[in-house]
Amino acid sequence: MNSFQHQIESPDDPRLDELCQELQAGGTGLATPSDWPRQSLALCSGHGVNRWFIETQWGGLDWSEPDVIRGYLKLSSACLTTTFIITQFVAACRRIAMSGDDQLKGELLPALASGQAFATVGISHLTTSRRHLANPVLVADRVEGGWRLNGYSPWVTGGQAANQLVVGASLRDASQILLVAPMDSEGIEVDPGFELVGLSASHTGKVRFNDVFVADSRRIAGPGENIMASAGAGSTGGLQTSTLAVGLSHAAISFLQKQAGERPELAENATALQRQFDYLCEQLLNAAEGNPTCSREALRTESNSLVLRSTQSALVAAKGAGYVEGHPVGRWCREALFFLVWSCPQGVAQANLCELAGLEN
Repeated sequence: MNSFQHQIESPDDPRLDELCQELQAGGTGLATPSDWPRQSLALCSGHGVNRWFIETQWGGLDWSEPDVIRGYLKLSSACLTTTFIITQFVAACRRIAMSGDDQLKGELLPALASGQAFATVGISHLTTSRRHLANPVLVADRVEGGWRLNGYSPWVTGGQAANQLVVGASLRDASQILLVAPMDSEGIEVDPGFELVGLSASHTGKVRFNDVFVADSRRIAGPGENIMASAGAGSTGGLQTSTLAVGLSHAAISFLQKQAGERPELAENATALQRQFDYLCEQLLNAAEGNPTCSREALRTESNSLVLRSTQSALVAAKGAGYVEGHPVGRWCREALFFLVWSCPQGVAQANLCELAGLEN
C-alpha cells in the first residue's frame, strides 16, 4: 500500500473512519502475546498514521497536537492494542527528534515515518518502574567510541518487531543516559511478552542487554541527572494516556447506545455517559491547544473513572454474553484496568481508590 495514495490528511478525513472499521474488525483476535497485530499496524502505516507525529523535513505530516488527540480518540475506540503500540512508537520518534542531532534524525526518522522501520521505548525504569531498587536494572559503562549496556529494560512494547529501541540506562555515578540501540546488536535478547490481564498482544516484556555496545553517534541525551525531564516527549505525551482511556470509553458507550435502541431502560445511562465523554473530549482538546481548564492530573482521574464505569456499564447491558471469552465488551473491561497501572501518578491512583471506596478525595 502506498502511503502517499492512502494517507489520512486530517482527523476528519473519511479514510480515518474506514481505517478504524478495519482495525475494529482485526482487534477481535488479539488476545495473547503471539497475536502481534502485524496487519493492523501495516494498515496504519499504509494510511500514513506514522507520519502524523514526525516533522515534515523528515518525511512526516507534523499534525498539530489537537489533531493528534482527535486521531488518537478514533484509533483507540477502534483497537486499543494497536493504538497503545503506536504510542510507544511515537515516544521513540519524539525522543529521537528532540536529540538535536540532525545526522541521527536523518538516519532514522524518514524510515520510521514511511513505515519501513519500527521503533519503541525502554525507559520506564528511569521514571516510575524499578526506581526504588538499590541497584539499577540497566547500567551503561563508558568505553572507547560509545557505551556498554548490561542488565535489562523491564517494560518494552513490541521489542520483537522493533528495529530501534530508545533505551535509558544508569551510569555508575547514578547519572543517566538515553541512547538508540539497534535491535540487531549483538547481545540483545527479547523475552516473550507477558501474559497480561489485557493488551497481551502488545507483546510487552523484558529486553535483556548482555554487554551490548551502542556508539556515541546513537546518543540522544545525557549523561545527566533525571534525564527524562530534559528528554521529554512533547505536550501530547502527558495527554495521550487520558486520550486513549476516553477513546476506549467511546467504544463502550457506542455499544450501550446501540443496545438502548432496543431497550429504552438503558437510554438514560447511555446519554449520561455520552455527556461525560463529550466533556472530557473538550477538556483534552483545550489542553492540547494550550488552554487547559483543569489540571492534567484531574483530567486523568476523570478519564480513568469514565473508562471503568462505561466498560462495566456495557458489560451489564451485554449480560452473560459479554462475559463469554471473545465478546468485545469483556475485552474492553480488561483493557480498562490497564489505565489503573499505565503511567498512573500517585495522585490519580489515590483519587481512583477514593472513588472505588466511596470516599471523598
